[in-house]
Amino acid sequence: MHSSASSAPVTNAPDLRAVIDARDLVKRFEGHTAVEGMSLKLAAGEMLGLIGPNGAGKTTLFNLIAGSLRPTSGEIWIGGLDVSQESPEQRIGRGVGRTFQIPKPFLEMTVLENVMTGAQAQDGERLFTNFLRFGHVRNQEKLAIEKARGLLEFVTLSGLEAQPAKVLSGGQRKLLELARILMADPQAILLDEPAAGVNPALLETIMERVIDLNKQGKSILLIEHNMDMVSRLCSRVVAMALGKPLAEGTPAEVAANADVINAYLGIAA
Repeated sequence: MHSSASSAPVTNAPDLRAVIDARDLVKRFEGHTAVEGMSLKLAAGEMLGLIGPNGAGKTTLFNLIAGSLRPTSGEIWIGGLDVSQESPEQRIGRGVGRTFQIPKPFLEMTVLENVMTGAQAQDGERLFTNFLRFGHVRNQEKLAIEKARGLLEFVTLSGLEAQPAKVLSGGQRKLLELARILMADPQAILLDEPAAGVNPALLETIMERVIDLNKQGKSILLIEHNMDMVSRLCSRVVAMALGKPLAEGTPAEVAANADVINAYLGIAA
């Protein structure tokens, strides 16, 4: 285990063994620095936890990696390619999907329809293809429906596929969002506080599904305040506070780190 310091400016080639290689990221908003000198690598098949007190900059870092925000400086590499200026849609195409702390499904659409919105590069979205290759589009849509139903079964929501998403509980909406991003076949999944506001039974289901995805070879980057969940899922944890790297190691090592304890106690005080 080691405590981290701000990294030197990016000069070396990316780590080609890492699914995601974020290097010396800085993000400023009108004079406020939300992320400063954060570097993070997610290895293939790894489950990595990202922890820190409220206001640490975790979600901003997630948004940088997912493409919702552009870094003020620093680089983000996915699969050996610099994607620092690419959009979220482009990053999904490169195999990186993310969930949100508060899911926002299309409430009036059915659960099945919500999952299908995650499908990528559907020919039926192109007007002329609908006319010229109707059979192909119809077959593609059929396959997408079958895939969506399989994913709903995976997240234990298959019995609700015809219901509007507005009937789902908060935990069920998180499972729905997970199914939706899986429609794009991401190799890396960024999970933003999947335990927040979820009852214990559904939380167990969420953890079981995350473990299953990891066993299938998916790499997981997890923001979470629930340290029991982090300890059960992650072999490595990165801690940050006030936008900066604080410590890195096993869950037990990071939980016992004096800088991490002081950061949490300081926020509490």
